[in-house]
Amino acid sequence: MPWTRLDHPDAETLAQACAQSLADSTRDAIRARGQAQLAIAGGRTPLATLRRWAETSPVDARVAITLTDERWVPAGHADSNLARLQACFPGDSGPRWRPLVPAEAGPVPSLATARDTLALMAAPWDVVLLGMGEDGHIASLFPTDPQLAAAMDPSSLADAAIALPQPLPPEAPHARITQTLPRLLRSHRRLLLVTGGKKRDLLGQAQQRPDPQRWPVSALLHAPGPPVEIHWSP
Repeated sequence: MPWTRLDHPDAETLAQACAQSLADSTRDAIRARGQAQLAIAGGRTPLATLRRWAETSPVDARVAITLTDERWVPAGHADSNLARLQACFPGDSGPRWRPLVPAEAGPVPSLATARDTLALMAAPWDVVLLGMGEDGHIASLFPTDPQLAAAMDPSSLADAAIALPQPLPPEAPHARITQTLPRLLRSHRRLLLVTGGKKRDLLGQAQQRPDPQRWPVSALLHAPGPPVEIHWSP
């Protein structure tokens, strides 16, 4: 089975379980290599997990974190995923952050910063943590993006792509920089956080009927390599 699934009674229990997974994986990586590197999704769902992780485990500069995807906005912008994730780790200590977007994002999206970061973090992810949208997107691999097929091509050597879903999501109408599917799959552990009944039903369809162009999450679910650990809560 290319996935396992844990159903949690509520979002807090899900956050606790996933925080423990992050703590365990980073501890093991640090013991083995002296450092750990993670790719974490933006959006709302992972935030409770990161806050719980920060509260219950020491997270220091031996842990390097980048994003699975980021909106093309300046640092500190209200829609910046990086700023939201950083806020989960108050104080002076914490992980090292590796951005996908430059601090002064100009009017035209560029892959330069993402390429530099992903070249620096070339080893497989110790953990990649993803959420899923109600349309089945993961990271910024949207089914409405004309360039989706290229960003999900398993033979591609590209680590990052510019995502321009049509139309842009109304809650954050920005271009995005996303890791490609092959780069996301270069990982030792894959966590997928899903909440709500509508997403649960879509997830079930993607598990039974692989259709990556319709539901990009299905490419993750049916990919070779470590099984996807699905965590669901109402």
